[in-house]
Amino acid sequence: MSWGRDSRVSRPKARTILMAKVAFLGLGVMGYPMAGHLAAAGHAVTVYNRTGTVAERWTDEHRGTRATTPAAAVADADAVFACVGADNDLREVTLGADGALAAMRPGAVFVDHTTVSAEIARELAVAGEALGLLVADAPVSGGQAGAQNGQLTIMVGGSAAAYAAAEPIMAAYAKRIGHMGPAGSGQLTKMVNQIAIAGIVEGLAEALNFALAAGLDADKVVDVISKGAAQSWQMENRSATMIRGEFDFGFAVDWMRKDLGLVLDEAKRLGISLPATALVDQFYGDVQAMGGRRQDTSSLIRRFRG
Repeated sequence: MSWGRDSRVSRPKARTILMAKVAFLGLGVMGYPMAGHLAAAGHAVTVYNRTGTVAERWTDEHRGTRATTPAAAVADADAVFACVGADNDLREVTLGADGALAAMRPGAVFVDHTTVSAEIARELAVAGEALGLLVADAPVSGGQAGAQNGQLTIMVGGSAAAYAAAEPIMAAYAKRIGHMGPAGSGQLTKMVNQIAIAGIVEGLAEALNFALAAGLDADKVVDVISKGAAQSWQMENRSATMIRGEFDFGFAVDWMRKDLGLVLDEAKRLGISLPATALVDQFYGDVQAMGGRRQDTSSLIRRFRG
């Protein structure tokens, strides 16, 4: 599989990795277990979270320390990782008062795992370079389960030097890491990922609704078609729960709409049309209106079944 002429891909495996002083900013459903994997790998981890009680709970469960500001967390760190909410949250923890970048030592690497715009990824790369830092945008795929199991796919944008510094440490929670190109390339690759997922979930939701409306045994239908060309991760992992109307999983509709908003904004800048993605985004808006804001993205089937 080719990831582009200048890209590099690694499948992390057991190896000797020098232990590092690491800071992790943001302990949500993704960041909390990711930081835990870093501690379990033997790195010295300092965490920061806007809600301090979450950081206290993390330090109770793992080796490491807690800081009360991003700046305090990153002091003397070899590598700093962030996984927050959106562009504005990332700007606050990196460039705001007590932000991380200005407090980092020259030569350290800053890695952002948040799914944000390619624009802010490039902005942080420029700001970091002026401070003598290595900066990488590295959004992830795999959801909450992937973070908990250390099985994330990571798409990295930034310089070769930033990738080389971050990759051995990220291996603690990754099954696949790809260097996609210069700053912003990781975020653009994540957008491609979300476009593909949106279409797959939409197709699966329509298909299952059709099967149920036709009076078929939907579980039997899936058992047959999942062995052929219709097979997908979503079908293998979400079809049964979609049929039963169970949607209590990791990646919420609110987050998907945030991601699709980034996709559609970028498509507008590129001057291209994404009609199917725009339609699925509207359908997710309907699910939000039905009270499904925090339900998993597979809840899209509710749009058809009520």
